[in-house]
Amino acid sequence: MNKIQAAASAILKACTVTSVLLLGPAAIGALPAAPASPAAAASFPIGDASFKCITEMTHVRHFYVDNLAGNLAGTVKVAQAATGDYPVGSVLQLVPTEVMVKRDKGFNANTRDWEFFELNISPTSSTIRVRGVQDVNNRFGGNCFNCHVKARPEFDLVCDNNHGCDGIPITRAMSGALQRTDPRCKNPPVSAEDAAALGQLGAIVKALAAAKAAGSAPEPAGAPKP
Repeated sequence: MNKIQAAASAILKACTVTSVLLLGPAAIGALPAAPASPAAAASFPIGDASFKCITEMTHVRHFYVDNLAGNLAGTVKVAQAATGDYPVGSVLQLVPTEVMVKRDKGFNANTRDWEFFELNISPTSSTIRVRGVQDVNNRFGGNCFNCHVKARPEFDLVCDNNHGCDGIPITRAMSGALQRTDPRCKNPPVSAEDAAALGQLGAIVKALAAAKAAGSAPEPAGAPKP
């Protein structure tokens, strides 16, 4: 593993950032699994094996999609339109460790039937660290639902630059670099552009960690959106 790959791995061990929703080629240090929220019976199973190398999914704009219920065409159609309700089984990922899955109708009215997942990943596996609806927090302590609920109704709880959600401290260059360094994938050598983006993200991670240790939050104003 070269220095850039090691740096990417360290970033992913330290944090996960999302708006719809971070990685390095080495294993991400596993965190203890949090208790799962009670879930209604699903028409399709969701387990560790449901999640795979992010770049093996379908790339739409700046994120990746899949459909666990077999309706990939329906998911892609809404993702390309950037508006409308996603079909049951839709999977959305901006970064390798954070996932949204559209559950069966009636699963949870508050989340428009979305369930949020955070994963531990390694070159050989994906493991669900935590899953749920309004109670899932990422590694920064940010609540997934509290961010996504600010999206305007026509966007089906999905965030983007102009959807109404708060900004997050990650650019599209950074999320793209994380996608291309998912350790579950067969990745090419890290490009100079991705190395620079990962370096910038590493600096943000350190600043957030320092702010948390000091008992204060960094200024959200002006934070770039993906």
